[in-house]
Amino acid sequence: MKLLISRTLPERIEAEARSLYDVTLRRETTPMTEAEVSAALQSYDAILCTLGDSFSAAAIKAAGQSPRCRLIANFGVGYNHIATQAAKAAGIAVTNTPGAVTDATADIGMTLLLMTARRAAEGERLARSGTWTGWQPTQMLGQHVSGKTLSIIGMGRIGKAIAKRAHYGFGMEVRFFNRSAVPDPGLPATQLGTLREAMRSDFVVIAVPASPATRHLIDETALAAMPPQGILINIARGDIIDESALIKALQARCIAGAGLDVYEFEPAIPDALRALDNVTLLPHLGTSVLEVREDMGRLALQNIADFAADRPLSTPV
Repeated sequence: MKLLISRTLPERIEAEARSLYDVTLRRETTPMTEAEVSAALQSYDAILCTLGDSFSAAAIKAAGQSPRCRLIANFGVGYNHIATQAAKAAGIAVTNTPGAVTDATADIGMTLLLMTARRAAEGERLARSGTWTGWQPTQMLGQHVSGKTLSIIGMGRIGKAIAKRAHYGFGMEVRFFNRSAVPDPGLPATQLGTLREAMRSDFVVIAVPASPATRHLIDETALAAMPPQGILINIARGDIIDESALIKALQARCIAGAGLDVYEFEPAIPDALRALDNVTLLPHLGTSVLEVREDMGRLALQNIADFAADRPLSTPV
């Protein structure tokens, strides 16, 4: 079976793939273009792709009515770069890698929350600058985290993992907004009826999947509902937040700060956002742990093995 791997993966995963299939390893560090995607769909039985590879409806259509490829195994949980309905119509199954990323992504969520509340990124820049004059009683005063209110937007696996860390680790009062009822979140937490209610917390963490329905879910209206001391954290996908509206809210100090691991037009980060001291910026580190990336790779390969053996796929989307 001919398999295309669209980006460099951990060595063990690449070695395992090569031992099983006729593998082409694409060594570019940039996402596949739509033209590359169309050509790959015509040339390979399965494609192991990842974030940004543009499997749009147009690219799938350009591959013809019956492309050779029958499986797109996504390396990652989010798959908003794949037009799943167009793939299904062309007879192509799509899988992802949930579960493997839960704890690492939740850890980054808490990292951003703590860094932003305690002004850690700003403090690190000061320490490196050589201009720090020593400890002062009123220097770089941040916000307390313990005992504060936390709203989680999207109470799936990652949302629940964040809630566990926040409640048991920091005694935070956890609230959440979810499109469906969550009868047992696994810890003391209150489900709220509207997004506006959820935004009225000291901290808000975005953990919903990206979809047309969630694009710009966090817009000017949602941001206006946050209290002045509110801090917004995004570990999901960049376009869930209207980035322009967020920049305006941060510039005007309508909210206290933001911690971002993802961006609306990633990897581009607006100059206006980079210039702000009240925002913590990370380069999409959510799953950046070797063990996690290997687990993701193994799950993607498991789906490919399922496909090759004509078994039900382990994690279809």
